Amino acid sequence: MAKRFVPLSDVAETLDISAAQAYALVRSGELPAIKVGGRGQWRVELTELDAYIERMYSQTKAFVDSQRDG
Repeated sequence: MAKRFVPLSDVAETLDISAAQAYALVRSGELPAIKVGGRGQWRVELTELDAYIERMYSQTKAFVDSQRDG
């Protein structure tokens, strides 16, 4: 069975960012996540991570296009 949720360490590795940056994305609400367990560990649903990546592609394209037109 495939994993549905991943810890922030996996998010950081996937995006090639630091754990602190992954935590900041979650805390800001930019990347939806849930807290689970008694110690409140963050988990990100893989579909949310994929959606975040797609949003970043769209935003980057819009930025590049605006720079080209400007």
